[in-house]
Amino acid sequence: MTRPTPAARLALFFATAVVAGATMPVQGRLNAQFAAESGEPVLASFASFTAGFLVILAVTVLTGRGRRALARVPAALRSGQVRPWHFGAGTAGACVVLAQSGSIGTIGVAVFTVALVTGQLIGGILVDRLGWSPAGVRPLTARRVLGAALAVAAVVLVVWPRLGEAGRLGPGWLLLAAIPLLIGLATSGQQVLNAWQAAAYGSVLPATLINFLVGAGVIGLVLVVQAAAAGVQGGLVPQWWLYLGGPLGCVFIGFSAILVPRVGVFTATLGLVSGNLLGSVVVDALAPTGGAQITVLTVVGTCGAVAAAALAGPGRTRAPQADPLQERPTGRDRPAVPAGPDDGPGR
Repeated sequence: MTRPTPAARLALFFATAVVAGATMPVQGRLNAQFAAESGEPVLASFASFTAGFLVILAVTVLTGRGRRALARVPAALRSGQVRPWHFGAGTAGACVVLAQSGSIGTIGVAVFTVALVTGQLIGGILVDRLGWSPAGVRPLTARRVLGAALAVAAVVLVVWPRLGEAGRLGPGWLLLAAIPLLIGLATSGQQVLNAWQAAAYGSVLPATLINFLVGAGVIGLVLVVQAAAAGVQGGLVPQWWLYLGGPLGCVFIGFSAILVPRVGVFTATLGLVSGNLLGSVVVDALAPTGGAQITVLTVVGTCGAVAAAALAGPGRTRAPQADPLQERPTGRDRPAVPAGPDDGPGR
């Protein structure tokens, strides 16, 4: 059996990123309906994260590979391959959900989306340029900058009919738009930390599990504060399918951790954004809500995002010898963490 060519492998990785990104509109639609049915957005977010945590916990503890990978977490901590603060990666996902609840109602979903994607792409370029991910250093080339600009322009085209929602705020909307922009930057760091954890454990399962545990904890804390201050007005809903948003998030985080060591944060983000837009088109076509409709701008913008990913490409890689975000142990201080991964990216 012949080995796939680099171009074929890149196409496979990009297709994987698109599939992972396409889960996000479905997750968003489920979470939005959950929030509408329950009358409590923060509770809906907590239920979604908790459902995702329970699913990934079951997969981890009920499979031999998952248990072996989970058993490597203490050794990775002792060796310094993983630092305790790496576990904070899950807060980025929680911040995205909380920011959606807190800012979309003011600046509109369009501005939120553009700002978030812009932050993700800028963060991806910076992380790759500094060589912080397992994919190594990826130079800042004109092609990558042009690809990022084209991707942002594509997202602007898709949401253009709704950008007027922010006009009523005047210049003040720029300050609120900085929130999703900064969160977008933070998600690049989340992808890096998840990728290094997956490499240390030999599997994406413990990293995904820890992400959902931390994210559910953060949102749970917000829910407790809200309950103490103003009470919780809504409750859980009986429709079981509305709890599937969390498990879809497991797919997104897991595939991101697999992709980053292979194509870098920026290229992975481009694929995820393309999948997000493609998935949004499908969701709006099959189950439109809130007056959503597919326009010529939607189609052109979505195609533009895919073109941006093809234009930017992964570029050449100079892989780092160690994780540049932390000090690495040497000699006898390094524990016997298995070198061969079970089911995820390895070093």
